[in-house]
Amino acid sequence: MTSGSMAQQRIQPARGSLLYDPHIRGIFYQALVFIAVVGFVYWIVGNTVANLQKANIASGFAFLKGRAGFDVSQTMIAYNNDSTYGRALLVGLVNTLYVALLGIIVASIVGFLVGVGRLSNNWLIRKLCTVYVEVFRNIPPLLVIFFWYFGVLSVLPQARESLELPFNTYLNNRGFFFPSMVWGEGAGIIGITFLAGIVAAFLVGRWARKRRIQSGQSFPTLWVNLALIIGLPFILFLALGMPLSFDYPKLGTFSLSGGAQIKPEFMSLFLALSFYTAAFIAETVRAGVLGVSRGQSEAAEALGLRSRQTMRLIVIPQAMRIIIPPLSSQYLNLTKNSSLAIAIGYPDLVAVGGTILNQTGQSIEVVAIWMVIYLGISLLTSGFMNWFNAKMALVER
Repeated sequence: MTSGSMAQQRIQPARGSLLYDPHIRGIFYQALVFIAVVGFVYWIVGNTVANLQKANIASGFAFLKGRAGFDVSQTMIAYNNDSTYGRALLVGLVNTLYVALLGIIVASIVGFLVGVGRLSNNWLIRKLCTVYVEVFRNIPPLLVIFFWYFGVLSVLPQARESLELPFNTYLNNRGFFFPSMVWGEGAGIIGITFLAGIVAAFLVGRWARKRRIQSGQSFPTLWVNLALIIGLPFILFLALGMPLSFDYPKLGTFSLSGGAQIKPEFMSLFLALSFYTAAFIAETVRAGVLGVSRGQSEAAEALGLRSRQTMRLIVIPQAMRIIIPPLSSQYLNLTKNSSLAIAIGYPDLVAVGGTILNQTGQSIEVVAIWMVIYLGISLLTSGFMNWFNAKMALVER
């Protein structure tokens, strides 16, 4: 026997029972768990169907085509009490997405400012930001909603004693009233031009970035983008004769008429979700900034950059790669916390679905719709944030 064959015998592992093979054992346990889960789901579905049949409750989603018969206090799409249950759920979904999207935008801005403020050299700003974070982080979101609704907006004056604010706006316990825009003929072309300008600005930004990488030459992207997004629509707006007028709210003897209104239920939920989530985002931002090596700031100072320039050009771009992953969780929490709107009567998805559940008795179907919709929103949000995180990640050579 040669020395090479002896070495091969020593390298080859001894063959034993399949149960001792980690790969086979892993497949066996996964299959076992899968069968157990399928059996459990089958048992639950069968038990539910049997109980529904005993109670003479019809199952299925045919009820969504029935007449709703109730009004919704705030609608962003066409709806009346003759609409279907499906339309009512769509109204609730749109209201949920509306408050969640606005809340995410405001919470991101406030959270970023507070997070950076906690690292400020100014003692007063640093302490104020710390107090803000510690207060909101340690209060349940439902209490924050109650604070805005019962403690702030409900104690405002009646409509006839409205607080008159600048730009023909009014504030009272019925909400915030402001002038509404009334677009005339040709306004649609302006909107299309605005959207086309956003797309063009995005393409110009990508081209300028590639050009800078290849040639090292910069391009005035900011001014070009402003011209595309604002300049062209404004020129078209002037050319069409400024097809825009305003409907101003008018204060009468007992109430306000005209204009647009933001109801207190929406304001309470929006402010509560924004300021509550901003406290958690602030801590995420602070952790991301502290995660950047101190040597980066020292190098920037050695090059003569000021502290603001160092933060804006050096620290923040690197901190974003640390901030984005946990930021996704805060966006998801804000969206899911919007379901607390039922406590103050804001017609979100859960509130509208609860009314439908009480009228039809289709509890399983309504709850299933809730779960599927919130799961879909969460998956879409996570997918977008994962894509954005991948775009911001460092590319290793």
